[in-house]
Amino acid sequence: MTDLKMPLRDYRFAMREVFDWDNHYAALGNEDASPDVVDAILEEGAKFCENVLAPLNQIGDQQGCTWDNGEVKTPEGFKEAYQQYVEAGWPSLAHSVDHGGQGLPQSLGSILSLMVGTCNWSWGMYPGLSHGAMNTVEAHGTDEQKETYLSKLIEGTWTGTMCLTEPHCGTDLGILRTKAEPNEDGSYAITGTKIFISAGEHDMAENIVHIVLARLPDAPAGTKGISLFIVPKFLPADGGIGERNGVTCGSLEHKMGIHGNATAVLNFDGAKGFLIGPPNKGLNCMFTFMNSARLGTAQQGVAHAEYGFQKSLAYAKDRLQMRSLTGPKNPEGAADPIIVHPDVRRMLLTQKAFAEGGRMMMLYCLQMADRLVSEDEAERKLADDLLAFLTPIAKAFLTETGFESANLGMQVFGGHGYIAEWGVEQNVRDARIAMIYEGTTGVQALDLLGRKVLMSSGELLRNFTKVVHKFCQAEIDNEALAPYITKLNELNKEWGELTMHVGGKAMENPDEVGAASVDYLMYSGYVVSAYLWARAAKVAHEHLAAGTGEEAFYKGKVATTKFYYDRILPRTAMHASAIRSGAENLMELDAEHFSV
Repeated sequence: MTDLKMPLRDYRFAMREVFDWDNHYAALGNEDASPDVVDAILEEGAKFCENVLAPLNQIGDQQGCTWDNGEVKTPEGFKEAYQQYVEAGWPSLAHSVDHGGQGLPQSLGSILSLMVGTCNWSWGMYPGLSHGAMNTVEAHGTDEQKETYLSKLIEGTWTGTMCLTEPHCGTDLGILRTKAEPNEDGSYAITGTKIFISAGEHDMAENIVHIVLARLPDAPAGTKGISLFIVPKFLPADGGIGERNGVTCGSLEHKMGIHGNATAVLNFDGAKGFLIGPPNKGLNCMFTFMNSARLGTAQQGVAHAEYGFQKSLAYAKDRLQMRSLTGPKNPEGAADPIIVHPDVRRMLLTQKAFAEGGRMMMLYCLQMADRLVSEDEAERKLADDLLAFLTPIAKAFLTETGFESANLGMQVFGGHGYIAEWGVEQNVRDARIAMIYEGTTGVQALDLLGRKVLMSSGELLRNFTKVVHKFCQAEIDNEALAPYITKLNELNKEWGELTMHVGGKAMENPDEVGAASVDYLMYSGYVVSAYLWARAAKVAHEHLAAGTGEEAFYKGKVATTKFYYDRILPRTAMHASAIRSGAENLMELDAEHFSV
């Protein structure tokens, strides 16, 4: 087994050298986010993740959470780790100083969450969901609600959840049945059952703040009749907690993975809830939480890719098996380490490309999220549009490639990968849910192609293709980048052509959108990554040309870019072909003709 280490050098490469975050933070006017402060946060966060959370990862998987008469106990060490997390002030890092936060950029908090998730995704979900609750209360809560709930969530004394799914409805929230009946004191009695509630019940914090979707008695049908409520496990009293509310954990789900996180069935039996945001506008308000969760789930894909890559790389350097076909590379040993074999290299480089490329995609999205608070209206608008376009791509593409990377990790280990002690089969199981969470890959694909691209008449796509075009034009005479710029230009043009093709066919048959959507999203993900890898290669070539003491690091970036363009980016041709094939090959078979 190997110790997990946070790739801080690669974080700094992407943050400082590719995306120029020092100037980015300065432009935001956040003087506290100085390079020294950022470095300290990265270093201390890495220590906590490596030394406290990573050792609990397998324990959480083996022990799981236990349910007893509505009470849930988390695995050994989870509660103590959370207390260390709170005492260190990590929950408050990137939240409002008005309610006890440190006021640092949201992106820094998200980077910490990514490091946490890489070491122990199950544990990281407990504070991770709290951030979504904080953002929702801060964006839509009253001053009283912020004072009551936000301060406690920010200090970490209380945690939060998102309660959407019901036994009969998941993605289709328009048919949810949970009721909200008005009480005389202005509160509401919430009645219904919610399922699949991550971190829905646990022993790590003194209170849990549930953010719940429900219907008012006079609500219109469908999604237009959904309201949003705060429903605490314990009712607030005198700055602390009072009586137990009418919400209980009916059971825990028995799951494929993430055993250390409590996925709860919650029963609301006339629980006292408090309306947050306008009546019947709950889904609009909940999108604050859902968009946070989508980017958080995108991080899950990167986390599992990084975990799988680190495990695979260490094992491939150590495991002796067969001889290299070009002659012994370890003549004193019984065999060569498996890293000498081309197919093992293929798997390792794929993992490396997805882990490091995925991290760049996440950081690019987080940079856009930071700019939503810019004083420049035009900059805010562009950042909002780019983030809206990139969020479904990041969520779906990074979780799909993260799962692929986790699977490749298991394959590198061979038979040992199937054995629990190495931790790579756990990584596969834990990774699988990410493609389902917060809207499946198919749902994200429909959001991207249908809502973000076609419904904006291609404007959101053009915002990004212009970014790519400008980069290509600026580097058109850069000989070191010539192969990448040529291919990136071709794909950037084809992207628009594919969009026009689907849009035209959809005017005759709406099913064309659904038929093309997943291939369109994956195509988009590969092109976005190609742009980011080209930027990384540009920086690496500049350092190598100038002379550097980190030649191996920068040569690694150049080699990985070449691998990505030569071996992975050609997948776009398959997706383009599938898009052009249309809906007929999917829809011509009548349902009754599907048979076994």
